[in-house]
This record gives sequence, C-alpha cells and structure tokens, in this order.
Amino acid sequence: MPTTGAMPLFAIDAVALDLETTGLDPSQALIIEIGAIPVSRATVQSERAYARLVDPESPIPPRSTDIHGITDAMVRGAGPLAQAWGDLISLLRGRVMIGHSTGYDLAVLAAEARRRNLPWTRPRALCVRLLSLVVAPSLASHSLEALASWMGLESRDRHRALGDAETAARIFVALVPLLQAKGIRTLAEAERACSSLGVEMDRHRGAGWEQPAAESRDTPLGSVDTHAYRHRVGDIMAHPVAVVAPETTLRDAMAVMVDRSISSVFVAPGATVGLDVSAYAIVTERDAMRRIAAQGAVALAEPCGSVGSAPVHTIREHAFLYRAVGRMSRIGTRHLGVRSEAGTLVGVVSARDLLKLRAGPAITLADSIEAAPTAEDLALAWSTLPAVVRSLVAEDLDAGIVSQIVSEEIRSMTRRAAVLATAAMEAEGLGPPPCRFAVLVLGSGGRGESLLVPDQDNAIVFETGGPDGIEDRWFADMAGRMTATLDTAGIPYCSGGVMASRPNWRGSVESWRGRIEGWIRNPRPENLLNVDIFFDAMPVHGTPSIGHTPFDYAYDLGRANPTFAKLLGERLASIPSALTMFGGFKARDGRLDLKLHALFPVASAARLLSIRHGIRERSTRARISGLIDRGIGSEADLSAMLDAHGTCLALILAQQSQDIASGARPTTFVALSELSRRQRSELKAALGHLRHVHSLLRDLMFEDSSSALASALAGDARKS
Repeated sequence: MPTTGAMPLFAIDAVALDLETTGLDPSQALIIEIGAIPVSRATVQSERAYARLVDPESPIPPRSTDIHGITDAMVRGAGPLAQAWGDLISLLRGRVMIGHSTGYDLAVLAAEARRRNLPWTRPRALCVRLLSLVVAPSLASHSLEALASWMGLESRDRHRALGDAETAARIFVALVPLLQAKGIRTLAEAERACSSLGVEMDRHRGAGWEQPAAESRDTPLGSVDTHAYRHRVGDIMAHPVAVVAPETTLRDAMAVMVDRSISSVFVAPGATVGLDVSAYAIVTERDAMRRIAAQGAVALAEPCGSVGSAPVHTIREHAFLYRAVGRMSRIGTRHLGVRSEAGTLVGVVSARDLLKLRAGPAITLADSIEAAPTAEDLALAWSTLPAVVRSLVAEDLDAGIVSQIVSEEIRSMTRRAAVLATAAMEAEGLGPPPCRFAVLVLGSGGRGESLLVPDQDNAIVFETGGPDGIEDRWFADMAGRMTATLDTAGIPYCSGGVMASRPNWRGSVESWRGRIEGWIRNPRPENLLNVDIFFDAMPVHGTPSIGHTPFDYAYDLGRANPTFAKLLGERLASIPSALTMFGGFKARDGRLDLKLHALFPVASAARLLSIRHGIRERSTRARISGLIDRGIGSEADLSAMLDAHGTCLALILAQQSQDIASGARPTTFVALSELSRRQRSELKAALGHLRHVHSLLRDLMFEDSSSALASALAGDARKS
C-alpha cells in the first residue's frame, strides 16, 4: 500500500536512521557509520536492525572521534560508501525516514550522493525533535537524551548510529498518541506541523540542513481505469443464475455450463431460484476439472451436493465494480454470487467479466475495509481514499459518482465497525444481538453524496424492546463500540451527537415511529434538523427491512403534513447569495463555502420536494430525476440545478483531496485563487443558477404531476 499524506501516523512504514560522520558541516561531512531500524504499525522492529561502518577514504578528525569513538582503524577494511549505498536505498524505499535532527542526515546523504555520483531520491521524513517541539514546546531541552528521559525511555549506545536510531524510533512511537491528542493524526498533518515551526526552519536553513517535511507530496496512483467506478455489479452480472438440485450429477451440471456458455452453477434444494444467498453452494468449471483430475471419470457421477462450495462469496447488486475486483483478489476466487438488497441471489459475476479492469491501489480499497480485523486496520484502509478521489477527479469522473464512492466507503466502514463490535461482544460472553436490527447511515452518507470530511451520522433500529430495556442496553453497548471504532479509524464523532450511541438515535421500530411523529407534529428547530437528516437514512448492516420501516413511515407522515415541509423549506430563504450585486464572489479570506451556498440548498430542496410528492429516493440526483419524470417543474431549471450541484461538488472534492495531501484541515471552503479561469467562470454560472433555488422550491411545493401534465398538454395544443 503506497504511503500517502492521509496515512495515520501509527500505521506508517518508517525507518529510523542515524549517521555518524566526520564533521558537523553537512556539505563536507563524510559518512562513517549507518544505523537503521524499521518501525511498522508503531512497533520498533529490533530484530531487523541494520548497522554498518563505512570507510570515508579520508582521515577521521580527532574531535569527531571524541564524540562517537570511531577511529580510522575501526573503519579500515569496512568498504566505501558505494558498497553500503544499495542497502541504504533498500532500507528507505517506500518508507518514511525518521530520526533526531533529521534535516542534518538528509543534507549529508544528498551531499554524499552528489560527491560520489550515487543515485538519490529524497524520502518523506519526520524529525522527532521537531515533533516534540509541536507536542511540548516548553521542555527545557529537546535533545535526544532529554526526550528519552522525559518519556522514561532507556538511551543506549549514545553517539553510535544504531543506538541513536533505536532511541529515535522509540521516541517516535511514544510521540504518536501525544500528537493524536493535539489533533495531528496523519503523516501530512505531522509534516505540516513541523514546517510551521518558523524559527526552527530558519535554523535549519542557516546550518545548511534540509527541511524534513519540505515539499512532501503524495505519489500519484497513475492512470485509473474509471470503468470500474462508473458501473455497478448489476450492470455486468449474468442473470438469471443456473441452479441445479443437490442430487444432480457433476456430468449433468457440466452439460448445463456448456449449453449456456457459463462457468458456474449454483446448488439448492429443488433447484429453486430466488432464495436467500445462504441457501446456495456453487460449482465452478475449475471445481469440476479438479475433481476429474483427482478421481478420473468416476467423478462425473458425483452429486453436486458433495462437490459444491458453501457459503457462496457474494457482493451486492448495486456495489461498484471496483468492489468486485478487490473482493476476488482478496479471497482468491473467480466467481461472486450477486445478492439483492434483500439478500436473495440474483446473479453471478466472474473474473472473466472483470478481466478488462486494471487492478491497483484504487481498486483494492474497498475490500481492505471489508476484511479489516481492527480499528487500526480500518484507519489504514480509509487513509487511501483521498488519493483515490484525487485520481478520479483528475480523470474527470463525474463528481456525483465520486461522492457516491466516498459514501460507499463510509457505509462499508460503518458496517465493518458494527461487525467488529458485535464480534467483540460475543467473544466477551455478552451474547449475540437480542433481536433483528439495522444499522443506518444518515445524512450525506445515506444520500450517497459524501465529502472527504465526514463525521459520524448513524442510528440503530431494532425490532422490539423499550428504552433502557434488555435490547436497548445491548445495542447501546454495541453502538458505543462501533462509534469508538469509527473515531479511531478516521471518521470522527459527530459534533452534533447524531450517533447510535446516543439514546435519541437508537430505539425499537415502535420507538422510532413515536420519535418521528413527535418531530413532524412539533416542528421546533431541533426537531426539523433531526427529521431532516433522517430522511436520508440508508440501512448498511443487519436486516434492511427493519431500517426501511421507519424511513417509509417518515415519508408517509411528512407528505401528509404540508406545514412541516413548508417550515423545513423556510431555512433556505436565510442562505445569503454567494455573488455580489455585480457578479463577483463574496469570498472569506479568499475562500468560498460551497456546501453552504450550493450543496445544502440543492440537497434540501430536492429532499423537500421528494417528500411533498412522494418520491421515495435518497440521492439528490434520483429525487430531482423523479420530479422531472413526473412532469413537476421545468426540466431545464431542474437539470441546471443538478449541473450546478455537480460543478460545486467536484470543486470541493478536488480541494479537500489536495488539502488532505498537504496536511491542511479539509473543509467545504474552496480557494478561489487556485481555480483556473474556466473553473471560476463555471462556478460563477453555477452559483447564478442556484440563486433561484428557494423560489423554485416555493413554486413546486404544491404543484402536482397531474396539473403539470395538463399544463404541458395545453401548451402543446396552443402551439398546434
């Protein structure tokens, strides 16, 4: 997995490196000893330590020997730097270089490479001295010895390369939680924090040292085959599936495969189609060939019930194709059953179907999440998403699809966190879930319109049980673990408290009905906000129908209460225009909040109109398309609103992925100075269209499809 700026500090692959040299001037100093020790997952790998003396091919000054104790006699016969250089490059390749006063070591390495004509590519680097200044600026000293003493670490073999490298490695590991406590979680954020130490950077420059975090950039993923991100599994799956009975012989099953030009059949009692995926086994052509190779012709008489593999590996019908590629790669299979949202088998996809897609970091992202065994592994998988998004935006993939992909990963993260929470509770003897339930993702994650700065918006619906009952207490424990896992993994706690760990976002189907009715019939500001976010709810784990029940109830009740919808719409009137009277941008510090001025009004208007007109969709695009299909409103106006939404969404995603890579805190504010002339023009046009969202909403709230159709027919009649 490539190292990116979004990677959590505790997950980076690093190597602590220290050099002993002939002097303090990095432009003249010659390397006489190299010490290195890998650090992976915040663990110092002492067993892989590396130490080597180097003959500088020049006398070692006595004043240098007085410091490190290395003499000319000790390095005689050790070999020149060129012989050790290959080892050094291998140690650094793909890793972050860490150490104490790393700027000096970087400068020495660069100078030696120039002097001896050796290949050199500067690695990403962190300095524990600078990081300690970020964490504890008031310490009397930030020397290696002082930092080790402050953290209660033993410092061994001082002023020898390996001893100092190991001490720096242990200091780095101890600094990681202290940096996290200050909100510095990722590699890029740590680099940015170090670079912001102006006085220290001036000292580095004055001494001829390099700046450890200077000009660090993520390595591009390269060209991405966007076909895997544009299409869903259902677009290419083979359906209906071929199903045979368990008593069907392997010979007959192979005849079915040949006759239908397919490479697998499913096995179920009575050859029944449309069952839950758990009812099936699968027999593939490779299974058949292996049996025949092992047993000969006698294998052809075997019943498929004894040949088939179960359980069948599956994937959702509406999952993106990149998920199928990643899953096949992870589990080493060539076939995936395709399941509906209700869990029934509806198709099959094979490696042959996916052969044209290129695998790579962007493809394998999703299944890293699905397979993650811990919160830390989830964090590592999640950290690759910004680089994927950046590549997809660069390939001009539709921003709506990109945001759907981000939402898919948020849903996957939430689902996996719920699985881990449930497994931990069962392992601790707390038992399985006491009844059927559904975990919901709310807000933009539910709509499929997520950005790269999500927080947790989730809820739990369970089948039966009252507040603080046995069921509620079990799910409260589960929710607490789930939300804590998500926070550790990089999706922070919701500042507004919209999380299943809170009692008001957890409850039985009956409790949710009462809660929703209270929200709608008593439209106070906080109730309007709560019900607003619930209308985007999407079940991601458990029994989907349990989650759909309160969603459908909310839609029915909301549609029957026009006063509620009207009050929700009034919030849009208070959003200020993003443009001045003369068409300029109303920027703040050179940035414009495109969530406030574009995403929020469009998503809100689409949601309200879908409630009012009974369009049971979640995404903004699907809701507006539903209005167009019913003849509600002007297709030109609604399409322009969607296009404006997409323009602003693309700009936010590009800005956020760039900010994350550089260690800046991503927001929904876009830097206008970084936009091209064409982008500024498109943004101005988009915001111009969105000036009229509130009036459009007001006009369409009480227009119905029949009147719209009648008006259209009357217009056609007049034209004729």
